[in-house]
Amino acid sequence: MNPAPSSSAIATDSNAGVIGCDALLSVAPYYERGGITIYHADARDVIDMLPDGLVLTDPVYGINGGKGGDAKDYRKGGYEMDGWADTEEYVQSVCVPVVQALLEKCVRAAVTPGIRCLNFYPRPVDMGCLWTPAACTHGPWGFTTMQPILYYGKDFRAGKGALPSGRAVTEASEKNGHPCPKPLSAWTWLMDKVSQQEETILDPFMGSGTTLRAAKDLNRKAIGIEISERYCEIAARRLAQDVLPLFSDNAERTRGANNH
Repeated sequence: MNPAPSSSAIATDSNAGVIGCDALLSVAPYYERGGITIYHADARDVIDMLPDGLVLTDPVYGINGGKGGDAKDYRKGGYEMDGWADTEEYVQSVCVPVVQALLEKCVRAAVTPGIRCLNFYPRPVDMGCLWTPAACTHGPWGFTTMQPILYYGKDFRAGKGALPSGRAVTEASEKNGHPCPKPLSAWTWLMDKVSQQEETILDPFMGSGTTLRAAKDLNRKAIGIEISERYCEIAARRLAQDVLPLFSDNAERTRGANNH
């Protein structure tokens, strides 16, 4: 956990130089199938080629490998083998500007920024949380039992039976080689809350692909961008797994389970 061309968005390289539109259009998808696309790229370099849609992303938290508590022992910020550090400076210089640029062109967004760097992001319209009663990690003041959700834009369900802004999370995340993946069922719930069937979901900090896996399960279109090729490979493998059919009839569900 990292649009048709738009004149309102500018992509920049690490030296703050403007990247030409021709260069952007030359980026080939790492994976593309069934409305799901992965780009192995720096999110700053491809903002201008992303379609309008909505943002659902879980950027790094700026915990510097867990400094300040014992989260380092649990590898929650362990990105060292990928050649970069999960620092506050990275969040401020990369994650926040990318989210800001996408907010200018997207209809709505949900961002889970972690706690340490929460205030670096633009002021949200509303805030919810994923509550983890069994604790998701260890912080300087003890067990961390919530992960904030920043909501931007208008809730399309407002006035028509809006859903809660948060939920309890009791399942464990998949152990897939990423130091801090989101639990799939919780992320699927959040995706269903913020997106409509015809919309394209954008995740500029894709990580191991939980957003794309949830999009596939919900029959949504989605685009993920990830700077680490290792995580792109993990995401592509997860997408290659078939979705088990859902049965509305209990007898069929039981029979289906017995046949597997």
